Amino acid sequence: MDQPTTPAPQPTSELTPHLDVADIREAAKRISGAVVRTPTMHSITLSKITGAEIWLKFENQQFTAAYKERGALNALLQLTDEQRARGVIAASAGNHSQGLSYHGTRLGVPVHIVMPRTTPAVKIMQTEAVGGQVVLEGETFDEASTHARMLEKQMGLTFVHPFDDPHVAAGAGTTALELFEDAPHLDCIVVPIGGGGLISGMSTVAKAQQPPVEVIGVEAQLFPSSYNAFKGENLPFGGDTLAEGIAVKEPGKFTQGVIDQLVDDILLVDEPRLETAVSLLLQIEKTVVEGAGAAGLAAVLAYPERFAGKKIGLVLCGGNIDTRLLANVLLRDLARSGRLARLRITLQDRPGALFRVMAEFDRHHVNIIEIYHQRIFTNLPAKGLVTDIECEARDKAQLDALVGSLLAKGYQVSTVELN
Repeated sequence: MDQPTTPAPQPTSELTPHLDVADIREAAKRISGAVVRTPTMHSITLSKITGAEIWLKFENQQFTAAYKERGALNALLQLTDEQRARGVIAASAGNHSQGLSYHGTRLGVPVHIVMPRTTPAVKIMQTEAVGGQVVLEGETFDEASTHARMLEKQMGLTFVHPFDDPHVAAGAGTTALELFEDAPHLDCIVVPIGGGGLISGMSTVAKAQQPPVEVIGVEAQLFPSSYNAFKGENLPFGGDTLAEGIAVKEPGKFTQGVIDQLVDDILLVDEPRLETAVSLLLQIEKTVVEGAGAAGLAAVLAYPERFAGKKIGLVLCGGNIDTRLLANVLLRDLARSGRLARLRITLQDRPGALFRVMAEFDRHHVNIIEIYHQRIFTNLPAKGLVTDIECEARDKAQLDALVGSLLAKGYQVSTVELN
């Protein structure tokens, strides 16, 4: 009687996605010369501000201004000839779409990118400019991803996931190989988490160091998806975050497994900290980063006691931020620091009232930027008016002196606060 046959065992890599430092070293050889070997620099000023020793890895200097090129290229280089001929597809409205499109076009691989219809026009144009064929479908990323998976089957394309893929994570991990080569003395790295591809690769390298290096993940407070999974919590998520590059509703299954095994802790940062970090990097390091790229610095600023005295590596993972949004962030940061303000002053509607107020601004050397009068939509008497004055001071102390002087002269003064 024939014995029942036992199916031949499949390679472990086909059953369970696997990632180790050898995979990342192979990825580094594979992509060498095709991506920028970005610099790592010690920041003296940020170190003084934070109380830690800060080293910055400038991944915003990649051609498409983000580390995503590394993982996309590593995945593309492992396609079969048939897969290359047919092409690849991805769902992305961010840096993955540009990295995949740029390197796919460079290698002669057709690249299809499905984006939500709500994607800003600038991101569509940037992706098309580097060779991606953009399809707009759905109102959300999830709807776009579902459509991409449908096109994958219909057109025989290969789906390249933006993060939940060992090849993509291995490519992202090459960032850490360069970081530790340039700064071997680090004892902690702080890494943004969206879907988890970057921190999966970087933590794999960090834990292979001797001694192993501490790994701290960072998420925007509005999108604590990996934080919830890591800590077994159920914090709500959603909203408009400056760090849209890491605003992911659900981490990858493969990447979360790596995170649970290798990451030491995950911290959350609020929007004001993200804005401050973006501003500091531009003002001090003269480098433009997007919200996600500033998340590591935001965490160090938000938890100074957690990082005091440590030698910390931060990866500036992307620099694709809308210029108008960047301008808003910079101005809001000036307002928070007390250098810009809007003072609301109640006046009597009579000749010379505004002139006398202006004299106080002149006496305190505070520059007036804009003046807004409100006579109609107010609960003041008909002979009263509200004046909002936007002004610029040297620092908060100079502004406080002006407000104190106005109050001493009997004016009603309030400051229009930011959220």
